[in-house]
Amino acid sequence: MTLVQTLAKTTFEGGRQLLRFSTEAQAQGHRTEGVLIPISPLCTDHRPAILAHLLALSAHDRYLRFGYTATDEQIERYVNGLNFERDEIYGIFNSNLDIVAMAHLALIKEPGHEFSSEFGVSVLAHARGRGYGARLFERAVIHARNEKVYQMYIHALTENAPMIRIARKGGAHIERDGAETEAFLQLPTRNLDSRLTELVANQFAKTNYSIKEDAKRFWNFLAKVQEIRQGVRHARHQSAE
Repeated sequence: MTLVQTLAKTTFEGGRQLLRFSTEAQAQGHRTEGVLIPISPLCTDHRPAILAHLLALSAHDRYLRFGYTATDEQIERYVNGLNFERDEIYGIFNSNLDIVAMAHLALIKEPGHEFSSEFGVSVLAHARGRGYGARLFERAVIHARNEKVYQMYIHALTENAPMIRIARKGGAHIERDGAETEAFLQLPTRNLDSRLTELVANQFAKTNYSIKEDAKRFWNFLAKVQEIRQGVRHARHQSAE
């Protein structure tokens, strides 16, 4: 698929999801193959959305993400401890601006040692099967390269097949040790292509987020107008009685 075709399909799918004219349209919008996925870098302002996303994970999903069944309190401490200045955290938002998929790229830069990074990802159950985890992984790889970090580490439970599959597909060396699996990926050096790719990806995500914000305000406005109209009709009905 050419870049022009990809952009055209992305525009079509984005418009269809934002308008949300029918349930059928929403279901069709779930097909993302060949479509650019807006992946937004997150900041401290997104802590509430990050917390809501992680709290929405089931007990088993929390176990796969953190390696233990994290309680609400433990998740809250994790979110409060996120270092947005050092690490890179990404999110994929739905039309309601809820985070449906999120990745945490922890950058490890110690003087005298080769720079490395650790990757973790979570996707809400209803948003799986769309390739979000793989897209977040690709986005994290680009950023790591541009930060001159050329090694990525992934620690996952052996039963976390999707995460291991993403790492293997990315070319990582897999080492299994019973219930736990480690993946090591050597990254190519940064170049003009990687820097331009990140620049375009960030701008696309920023524009997409702004569109979703405007769309959400528009639908909220219509809902308020409808509520007022219903109130007026109810008042007229009461006075007529």
